[in-house]
Amino acid sequence: AKYNFSKPVFKLISKIKTTLGSQFKNKSYKSLFTIGLLNGFLPCGMVYVALFGAIAMQNEFYGILYMILFGLGTVPVMSSVIYINSFLTIPVRNKIQKIIPFVAVIIGILFIFRGLGLGIPYISPSDMSLFVQSSPNCH
Repeated sequence: AKYNFSKPVFKLISKIKTTLGSQFKNKSYKSLFTIGLLNGFLPCGMVYVALFGAIAMQNEFYGILYMILFGLGTVPVMSSVIYINSFLTIPVRNKIQKIIPFVAVIIGILFIFRGLGLGIPYISPSDMSLFVQSSPNCH
């Protein structure tokens, strides 16, 4: 019989979210530490994408390798964000924070156009080569 892993995982995530909510009400250094620690256990969207990629691998070994490489691939970017942040002045940080919502909207619009398949070069390809073949060519 197969074991359903989703129930305990969702139960754990729910417990973490509940604990996070209670910690946000406290204004102590211990609460800030606990929030940071617990927040690390809640995956972001890119981690979900990587998990789906790992699940799609041929076997468990390749799935584990996929996740290890994904984690290692985030190290340079995350490290550079920390170091670059120390060089940015407050006005530059404020400008970046004001630009982020516009960039997010533009990326969202590009994703919508891409999904529509309008035939706009580099933005919305019309051919179906982006979709999975019904009978893949496995060698």
